[in-house]
Amino acid sequence: MADVYDRWHLSRPPADAEQCEAHSSKTQTLYPSADHGTGKRWQVRYRDLSGKQCKENFEKKTAADSRAAKVATELDAGTFVNRELGKQKFRAIAERWQETAVHRERTETNVERALRLHIYPTFGERAIGRIERADGQRWIKERSAVIAPSTFATPWNVCTSILKMAHQEGIIPKYPWEGLKPPEVFYPEIHPLHPDAVKALIVTASPRYRALVRQAASTGLRQGELFGLEDEGPAESVTVKQQLIGPDKGVPYLGEPKTKQSYRSVPQGRSVVDEIARHRAKFPPQVVHIEDRTNPRKPVWRHARLLYTSETGGAIRRGSWAKVWARNVKRANARLTKAGSEVRVPEDTTLHDLRHFYAS
Repeated sequence: MADVYDRWHLSRPPADAEQCEAHSSKTQTLYPSADHGTGKRWQVRYRDLSGKQCKENFEKKTAADSRAAKVATELDAGTFVNRELGKQKFRAIAERWQETAVHRERTETNVERALRLHIYPTFGERAIGRIERADGQRWIKERSAVIAPSTFATPWNVCTSILKMAHQEGIIPKYPWEGLKPPEVFYPEIHPLHPDAVKALIVTASPRYRALVRQAASTGLRQGELFGLEDEGPAESVTVKQQLIGPDKGVPYLGEPKTKQSYRSVPQGRSVVDEIARHRAKFPPQVVHIEDRTNPRKPVWRHARLLYTSETGGAIRRGSWAKVWARNVKRANARLTKAGSEVRVPEDTTLHDLRHFYAS
């Protein structure tokens, strides 16, 4: 039930109350209240589904009557949503969603980046109840102009999950982006590197990382898996049980492999085993004090004897590796050019392309 009250006038005036000259009429005598002339005159009062008393003020009685009728209908149907809840900032709801959402650690990093770079600048300070379908359409168009569809997938999934949670918790009356879809992701055809290009990358790699590059091409291990390998001595297979994760902020740590299927043993050819032996002799594996989060419930700091380390003897960071790899690509192309080969290593080649080469 919802009722409309006149804030400016007393519903039960005392016997000595003075008449309101401004609003009394021939058919109705009104008596001013303490709020007379201040704020909006008409007030809708009701109790929401939880029993909490709510009040909403309006300038005109027709608007108040309309709102009261709508509230009464929604209360009877059990679909009522308190407007005050919708005034909460999107950021506040998103932070609560982050606290309860269960993600792998790497995914948490991607979620944080999506919120910080792509979602909060547009919606962070907006009242969540004010976000409409048109806002979603504009956001899709604006983001699609600056990032690839595959990159936009995470911000889209995060933002829609937050809005759906807000609807499920009764913060907003409905999910506002029903029917909207992000740009379709087209995965380009993969063209594995030419064997001559791979050979050039291996031969021209700096001595410290030559074994790493050869092992990547011969086993298909991911970058983080290679960086997280611990010294097990020369072996005809390599066991993947962890990866080195380099967050945007903070220091690298050992974490779980990407998927359950990523736990595996991969055979290694004699050339790889010999290359690793030469690497171990010239660059002895370093003991690094690092956090181990391979068991997310029981993270521990321990000493890990990493097979591949940076020039300073620490875990390899993504930023420094990008520079090392860029120089490697330039040297490889210089070698191919000098040899008169038409083969080239594309400038956007990454260590991950050696994984595609292995799979081919």
